[in-house]
Amino acid sequence: MHRLSCGAESSRKEERMKYRNASEILPDELLKELQKYAPGEIIYIPSNESRKKWGSNTGARQFYEQRNEDIRHKYFNLKTSIETLSDEYFLSDETIRKILYK
Repeated sequence: MHRLSCGAESSRKEERMKYRNASEILPDELLKELQKYAPGEIIYIPSNESRKKWGSNTGARQFYEQRNEDIRHKYFNLKTSIETLSDEYFLSDETIRKILYK
């Protein structure tokens, strides 16, 4: 699994998130309405792009789904004990149980 360095990830966010004065871009009626709720505050307005699920960009979601499927297979089909699975995957017994009975 590869991750972007903090510097690259941070600079990408800075490119997308720019401070703009609301009075320069919003109609007066909308600006007055916003001032009722957050006068003088800086607010974040998310883009209307649909959000991606956690891990979909990095492959982490797929990695954990596959790992959990492997754990279930070993427990239910190969009769591997919870303690053995816990040691093998470096997870607590409780975490293994959550995976098994999800």
